[in-house]
Amino acid sequence: MQSAFFYLTLYPVMNVALPFQINILELIFKGILIGVLASAPMGPVGILCINRTLKKGRWFGFVTGVGAAFSDLIYAVLTGVGMSFVIDFVKNPNTKFYLQIFGGVLILLFGIYSYRSNPMQNAHKSSGNGRGSLWHNALTAFAVTFSNLLIVPYFMMLFALFAFVIPDHKVEMCIGYVSVLFGALLWWYGLTWLVDKIRTKFDDNGIVIINKVIGSIVIIFSLIALIGTIFNLYHLPELASLK
Repeated sequence: MQSAFFYLTLYPVMNVALPFQINILELIFKGILIGVLASAPMGPVGILCINRTLKKGRWFGFVTGVGAAFSDLIYAVLTGVGMSFVIDFVKNPNTKFYLQIFGGVLILLFGIYSYRSNPMQNAHKSSGNGRGSLWHNALTAFAVTFSNLLIVPYFMMLFALFAFVIPDHKVEMCIGYVSVLFGALLWWYGLTWLVDKIRTKFDDNGIVIINKVIGSIVIIFSLIALIGTIFNLYHLPELASLK
């Protein structure tokens, strides 16, 4: 009985059947979670976003996040395309299971590292006094994020944990990547809203607190995902079986 699963079958108008049938809601949900988890750790762009929100205003901070989100989107697509070539040859369910476990353990270790680290220790204070245009703030954040190649292995861990990559399903993956972008934008919108609301009480210690909260959330979420994977609590049927 599959009453616990919610499937959304897409049919266009004119009663013409589409060549795929997938749990699109699950894919979108996974994409949003990946986008949030990829953006949440307090790296250089996170600190830059908060500083710009405090010094220039909320929308300058938000467009900083927008620039970072589009950079992450590019790396997400590149990572997904690269992994699709590998996963396409991984037909054994046991192998996929161990890949998810491996990704979950790495995400757990990353959460512990994030909790214990101090993002302000190596932060560089901006010396510029000008606000610049919104485009300038977005492009500089894009450049900073794009120069950080460490996002690639992080995306690989997230994709492995969520079994996100679906080889030979380009339309579905496009929807997934748009969901990743939406999740990232949702995070930056929420972060800048929060910082703007408490700007009078916010300082460097606030960034450390946010980083610890994020680290704790990543740890808890990775543990939940690992437990669910090990005990097969929310395993969904393979996409190939739905064709």
